[in-house]
Amino acid sequence: MADAPKIPDEAETRARWGDFAWTEENARKAKEVLSRYPENRKQSASIPLLDLAQRQVGADTQTQGWLPVPVIEYVARQIEVPYMRVYEVATFYTMFNMAPVGKYHVQVCGTTPCLLGGSDDVMAACKNKGLSKGHTTPDGLFTLTEVECLGACANAPMVQINDDNFEDLDYDRTTAILEALAEGKAVTPGSQTGRRDSCAIGGPTNLKEMVDDNHDYRGEWAS
Repeated sequence: MADAPKIPDEAETRARWGDFAWTEENARKAKEVLSRYPENRKQSASIPLLDLAQRQVGADTQTQGWLPVPVIEYVARQIEVPYMRVYEVATFYTMFNMAPVGKYHVQVCGTTPCLLGGSDDVMAACKNKGLSKGHTTPDGLFTLTEVECLGACANAPMVQINDDNFEDLDYDRTTAILEALAEGKAVTPGSQTGRRDSCAIGGPTNLKEMVDDNHDYRGEWAS
């Protein structure tokens, strides 16, 4: 279901990102990341360093960020492996964007639980707010992508917008979130019906004492 990204012209990309280097703050973070791994296992740092790089690109462009080829090459040089080893990682995980995206990357889950829960209504809300699957809105604010399972099946349907999950959605709730983001208003991630985590609708049905405290049931069970 993933849509092929429209990767910019290579000459344009290299002109913009060919001199990519860590900011002072991110250089410290990269050093800390590398310190977690043995010297001969630097490739293990590819995922966190790519994530850091994507976030730096995002900060530079005021978007959710993406990974231009020169940026991937920079990470590959830092961990001393061929470029292709890092490119394989970047293209395998959908957390990495291989083309520019908007300020808000709206990823709608279309897998079976979300589909049965009403993801078509979520997509309809996106479409009616001007979002088109696989594209970025003309104002650069939203990019819409349909993705596979995002792991919140009990709260379907859901979307991931940048780093946050929004769950228990329907047409109106999705519309309200998109409108708030467009207006620069704060939005609250998680369930949009007010339920806590993945509790049953109406609240927890068992182990209720554990909701707000690490309750010790051993004495009660022994009796």
